[in-house]
Amino acid sequence: MSATGTKTFAAVDLGASSGRVMAGRVGPDTLHLTEAHRFPNRPVHLPEGLRWDILGLYGGVLDGLRAAGPVDSLGIDSWAVDYGLLAADGSLLGNPVHYRDRRTEGVPEQVWATVPPDDLYRATGIQYAPFNTLYQLVAARGTPQLASARSLLLIPDLIAYWLTGERGTELTNASTTQLIDPRTGDWNRPLADRLGIDLALFAPLRRPGDPAGTLLPAVQERAGLPGPVPVTAVGSHDTASAVAAVPAGRRERFAYLCTGTWSLAGLELDAPVTTGASRAANFTNELGVDGTVRFLRNIMGLWLLQECMRTWELTDVTSLLAEAARMPDLRYVVDAAAPEFLAPGNMPGRIAAACRANGGPVPDSPGEITRCVLDSLALAHRRAIREAQHLADREADVVHLVGGGSRNALLCQLTADACGVPVIAGPAEAAALGNVLVQARAHGLPGDLASTRELIARTQPLTRYEPSGDPTAWEAAARRTEDARPLPA
Repeated sequence: MSATGTKTFAAVDLGASSGRVMAGRVGPDTLHLTEAHRFPNRPVHLPEGLRWDILGLYGGVLDGLRAAGPVDSLGIDSWAVDYGLLAADGSLLGNPVHYRDRRTEGVPEQVWATVPPDDLYRATGIQYAPFNTLYQLVAARGTPQLASARSLLLIPDLIAYWLTGERGTELTNASTTQLIDPRTGDWNRPLADRLGIDLALFAPLRRPGDPAGTLLPAVQERAGLPGPVPVTAVGSHDTASAVAAVPAGRRERFAYLCTGTWSLAGLELDAPVTTGASRAANFTNELGVDGTVRFLRNIMGLWLLQECMRTWELTDVTSLLAEAARMPDLRYVVDAAAPEFLAPGNMPGRIAAACRANGGPVPDSPGEITRCVLDSLALAHRRAIREAQHLADREADVVHLVGGGSRNALLCQLTADACGVPVIAGPAEAAALGNVLVQARAHGLPGDLASTRELIARTQPLTRYEPSGDPTAWEAAARRTEDARPLPA
């Protein structure tokens, strides 16, 4: 503890398009986050499929730790479901497969022949997504890598292993594998046995705040850090860390939107919702910090715009958003959660095709397509939040929009208009803040989850957007998209 009563923590936050190392200075009334280093995350297309450049990411982490300087602890969060396989000697058996790889095509149907979808959902509470770890492991069956593997580590746990030499499986991320029972917070062994998945591959479970080792001397030297430096388990699924950083009041009835490459829209609950109606609506029950449940739906998010910009070879989003703001309201809309938008490649063409298929006008210019993406995301946000309230029997008076999308004022306003309730935007670096604050609690900062959220609300810039416009226009637009299904009974 410094003379000012603060400590410094490094948050390694790996996103699907970039990684960053943030340094967070935390005290009873202090929370200051500084970006130490940001680096690209560029997946690689190999003859055998789409792979993560995990070695490049690890190099970026080391560079970031060197830039961050002395810290009292570090924690790691990343995207979910993907993993690395280790041989008996601890060496990595190939680059981790990217969740957008096509290897799981047809695999869910194979799984359902053994475990019907209703049974699978009741057992795990996890939504259907073709890239869930469960399906990836079934797809990998019979491959030389899986046959040779003696250990499996999810992405943040793999980075932690290289830093410390110690193996563990952090629970919030493990819950996304579709192999955890959300009621017990432990592996669902009967399910794994039915599917022939060897849970012995997984390292022991850890929970946010648990110790996760100490930097190896060689790592410490390469990072230029005085030691020893402990590594602390955080909500290693980046959404778990982001939701922990939602700046909600103790008695506030809130929904949340974690926006970035994906939009994750839902509620924080005390217990999972595993009804048939919840499964039909494709809601997931992922575990969060302090025993909470993240009841949410995955939506494609700003991936749609990112892929369009890649096709257009544009990097300046500011001019695109300004052009989009001049476009007519709700002229072009698609179902932003539709599976045809999952894969990379020619996103503007696929968006135009979807508009054509639902009988509406077809956008052509980058400004029109950008407005289509933002209006469609706002509609998807609206639908997911309304369905979450219905399925969980929980009202929300405000939406907290955190993550990179909170910097997009047009998206925030459209989401407030669509949802019909205020949107409080920020913090933008929610995952890093949640990461830092879980570490701070583990290293002496007193308080519960509500206290850390109050600290964020007091110290971070937030923007409030009030709903405006014509609600009936949003109702009509919703009916034009594939997402305008009746609420489940």
